[in-house]
Amino acid sequence: MKQQEPLEISFANRIAHVLTEALPYIRRFKGRTIVVKYGGNAMIDDHLKNSFARDVVLLKLVGINPVVVHGGGPQIGNLLQRLGKTSEFVQGMRVTDAETMDVVEMVLGGLVNKEIVNLINRQGGAAVGLSGKDGDLIRARKIRMSQPLSDAPEIIDLGHVGEVASIDPAVVDMLVNGDFIPVIAPIGVGEDGCSYNINADLVAGKMAEVLKAEKLILLTNTQGILGRDGALLTGLSLKEVDALIEDGTISGGMIPKVRCAMDALRGGVNSAHIIDGRIDHAVLLELFTDQGIGTLLLRR
Repeated sequence: MKQQEPLEISFANRIAHVLTEALPYIRRFKGRTIVVKYGGNAMIDDHLKNSFARDVVLLKLVGINPVVVHGGGPQIGNLLQRLGKTSEFVQGMRVTDAETMDVVEMVLGGLVNKEIVNLINRQGGAAVGLSGKDGDLIRARKIRMSQPLSDAPEIIDLGHVGEVASIDPAVVDMLVNGDFIPVIAPIGVGEDGCSYNINADLVAGKMAEVLKAEKLILLTNTQGILGRDGALLTGLSLKEVDALIEDGTISGGMIPKVRCAMDALRGGVNSAHIIDGRIDHAVLLELFTDQGIGTLLLRR
């Protein structure tokens, strides 16, 4: 009979430690809904894509209900470039005419959505792809930007760019109760019957509110919220986050992401997490380890 080497025993002990550390978190979150916004490098790197899919499948297998909302900005930009169409941005939002919206729907609702569904299913899950148009899931409201001028603000029409007006979670609830994993493309329908492209962070935050989710997780290309000394900040209250925005510690593109998380907390979500999607198995490390890897925001 082969005897185990000390190195093999040590590795087995580490695995056992990880599993026992995860157990109380699995018990606490069993039966709860967790909304994950999937984007950034985690959607581009093949290894990270498979890592994310395995994380989602494992969550479902241990009794947690993951709901995935995904972006796809780089993929949209790449296809538009191949079609010879130049993208124009205003305050970080893509101006979306009718032709561009056709591309957005094809990429988000088709190519990207179905790739994520396929990845999850190949890892043993049962995912179903949706856009906000399915089952009247997401009602959109057209966004009009104002740009201040010397005498009067200029109103800028971004075309088919919207925000969430309302969410009817019936189709998502049906899938979750049927042990499926919903994968949602952030496209909504306006009162005018037109399709609108909506920021995926905003959709994820509102979806978490409506589903009364335990957690909202935003995958990003940064560690999370960093202090002035570059150290990762975590365990932050809404009041503390407001102060960090006020003093400029939180700035630039992190502000809308943080505000989205704060709105979800104010809407009843118990906690929000901003984590680095460039880390292998980022979702599991944040949820099932004592230390976590990103920034935890708390409703208190």
